Amino acid sequence: MNNNQLYINGQWVNSISKDKIEVENPATEKIFEHVPAANEEDVNSAVKAAKSAFDSWSKLSLDERLSYLNKAFEIFEGYQDDLVEIEIKELGSPRSWAKNAHVKGPIKRFENYLKIAKDFSFKDDLPKATVVKEPIGVIGCLTPWNYPLNQVIQKVIPALICGNTVVLKPSQITPLSAYFLAEAFHKAELPSGVFNLVTGRGAEVGNVLASHKDVDMISFTGSTSGGIEVGKLALETVKKLALELGGKSPNLVLKGSNYEEAVKTSLNSTFNNTGQTCSALTRLIVPKEDLQEIENIIVEKSKGFIVGDPDEEETKVGPLSNKKQFDKVKYFVEKGIEEGAKLLVGEVPQKKDKGYFANPVVFSNVSNKMEIAQEEIFGPVLCVIPYEGIEEGIEIANDTIYGLSGAVFGPQEEAENAAKRIKTGEIKINNGKWDPLAPFGGYKQSGIGREGGFYGLEEFVEIKTLFNK
Repeated sequence: MNNNQLYINGQWVNSISKDKIEVENPATEKIFEHVPAANEEDVNSAVKAAKSAFDSWSKLSLDERLSYLNKAFEIFEGYQDDLVEIEIKELGSPRSWAKNAHVKGPIKRFENYLKIAKDFSFKDDLPKATVVKEPIGVIGCLTPWNYPLNQVIQKVIPALICGNTVVLKPSQITPLSAYFLAEAFHKAELPSGVFNLVTGRGAEVGNVLASHKDVDMISFTGSTSGGIEVGKLALETVKKLALELGGKSPNLVLKGSNYEEAVKTSLNSTFNNTGQTCSALTRLIVPKEDLQEIENIIVEKSKGFIVGDPDEEETKVGPLSNKKQFDKVKYFVEKGIEEGAKLLVGEVPQKKDKGYFANPVVFSNVSNKMEIAQEEIFGPVLCVIPYEGIEEGIEIANDTIYGLSGAVFGPQEEAENAAKRIKTGEIKINNGKWDPLAPFGGYKQSGIGREGGFYGLEEFVEIKTLFNK
């Protein structure tokens, strides 16, 4: 894969900047690849190409656009084995998780957008008017390192379906999987300038895109602090914004629920992807009178999360993505001990000879006022918070600046009533299954807008009313 260049205006081109970004394998700490560290001139070239391509691309029929994208999908789908290897190397994802969550999942999303696009209404008839949904223009897509391919697909594909053109800046930590998508578009002969890939650092590429006068919308996924910074820059020219940000999601366990299922759900959510998931259920809120019983279940079930080489089949938890993340998790584990939480599982992370590995940690008897219960740790750290009475449980669930995801386990009617009172963009009730047509996004400081299904398409259109009747 040609990851030594940028993809601009339908061609692989050298960066005007001669600088390079090192791509590190977090399991070995070895630099195994480099990508260009693009500069403002590179961004300007990409935006110019996208702007020039917008008029002709937006005027194509939906069927014509889908013809290109279906061809690209067929090519991209053939890269699955290579993509698994890339996510093991650039993210440190265990093989099984890389295969299912980082490759099969995004490919399924790509396919799903193509399937539902024909049923998406680009026109709504009102009694005395017609509402049309038009392409916005040039979309700057800024994607994160923790689910690198998934978030690229969630932005780029619906944006293109709706007739927009795109400049993509993937994370500098995990930039490589995006090259496979660019290559698929290239081989599918997507018209020049419709899709552009510019790798680089946030301040040198992301911020330039966010403030660029010819970029019409910014779709950003990352930390809340990063989203605020990008949002401020984008609003200088009043761009449309979609922000998918942080979380500190609650799993409220009601009296009479299946405690084993509730614990299993939180452990999987918190430990898979080494805890580097914005929607992870990192606050397990449990009946105080049953705390000991639930602690016993946690200790037993935590034994199944084997930490080690992500290339080994039995590994469930790989390394953290980089030294910064390792140091952050170490700080919060030490902070939890200092705050007086009970260290039920795990220990303070200790740096090994190679790799940014941290064993899963569970704190019990946590107060929701503690820093470990309020801050997004982004590592395999679970907080168990006891409550007395359902009102206190719901109050604790909502006592956060975030509102991205959540869960409630309990008798069905009681669980559904509680779920309706928890301020999150999505919430799992008992064993509720994921639906690819469902929207994803958050309340409060977890973001603005939604991704997924028809809701994800609607983010990338402008609404125009025609009084024509």
